[in-house]
Amino acid sequence: MSNYMPTLKQLQYLVALKEHGHFGKAADSCYVTQSTLSAGIRELESLIGVTLVERTRRVVRFTALGDRIVEKAHRVLREAEELAAIAEASGKPLTGELRMSVIPTIAPFLLPRLLPRLRADRPELKLYLREETTQAAIDSLRHGNVDCVLMALPYPTGELDSEILFQDPLYVAFPRDDPTNPPDWIKPDMIDENKLLLLEDGHCLKDHALAACNRPDLRASATMMGTSLHTLIQMVDNGLGVTMLPEMALAGGILEHTNITARPLQSDHAWRDIALVWRKNSPREKEFHLLAEILRDAADHPAIRANAA
Repeated sequence: MSNYMPTLKQLQYLVALKEHGHFGKAADSCYVTQSTLSAGIRELESLIGVTLVERTRRVVRFTALGDRIVEKAHRVLREAEELAAIAEASGKPLTGELRMSVIPTIAPFLLPRLLPRLRADRPELKLYLREETTQAAIDSLRHGNVDCVLMALPYPTGELDSEILFQDPLYVAFPRDDPTNPPDWIKPDMIDENKLLLLEDGHCLKDHALAACNRPDLRASATMMGTSLHTLIQMVDNGLGVTMLPEMALAGGILEHTNITARPLQSDHAWRDIALVWRKNSPREKEFHLLAEILRDAADHPAIRANAA
C-alpha cells in the first residue's frame, strides 16, 4: 500500500483545474489563491511521481493519466461529501448546505416563488443555486458539483432518481395584430414553419416544443437562435415570428409590457414535466422528496389563461 494518500483538498484542486482549464479561475472556484492551488497540484504530482498537468503560458493540458485520475477524483469527492451528508441527514431535514442546479427556462419564473417560502419555512437551509443548461446540470450532478437539479422531462438522465413535481403546459406566443389570431387554442398544423423561433441547442424546451408538435417540417425549418426566453419574446414583439412558452413563464409575467398574445398548444403531449433529480442512493433522498413537496406547493398558482390571452 502506498505511503502517500492524496488529500481531498488536492483532489478538489485537480478537479477544479480540469473543469475551468485555467489556474486563476480554478483557484477562484476553490476560494484559494492561484499559488496555493498550483502548489497543491505540484505536491500531488511530486508525491505520486507522475505528471498530471502539462503547463504552458497559454494552455493547461491534462495528460492521459491526469484525465483518468480526475475521473476517479470526482467519485472520491462525491463519496466524501455523501459521508458528511449521512450525518447531516440524520438531524433536522433540509438544514445546512444544499447545492441545486436549475435550468434557465425554470429559474427566473419558479425561484421567485420558491425562495421566500424556503427562507420562511427552512431558515437553517443554505441553498446555493447555479443556472445551467440541462446537460451541463446533469454533468454537474454526476460529478458531485451539485446535490440535485430542477429540470424538465423528458430528458435522458441515465442512472439518476427523480420525482415529477407538476406538468407545465406549452403555449404559442405571437403578435397581437397577427391576422391569424385564433380564439382559444392553437393546433400544431396552424403554426407557420417559416415563422417559428425556438431556443438554440442546449435548451431542452426546444425539444419539448418540437416533440409536442410532432411535425418533422417544423424541426427542419424552425429558426433556433434564441439564447433565452426573454430574447425570443423581444423578437416576437418586433414581428419576427412566433415562439413557444411554458405556462410558468406566462405566470411569471414574461409578456408584460409587450404586444404579444399567447394561446395554449393543443396536441397529445402539449406540456413538459418539471422534476427534481438527484443521484441514485443518495443519503439525502428523504430530503429531496421533502424539497420536491415544497417546490410543488410553491409552483401552485392561479390559472393564467386570462393573463395569457
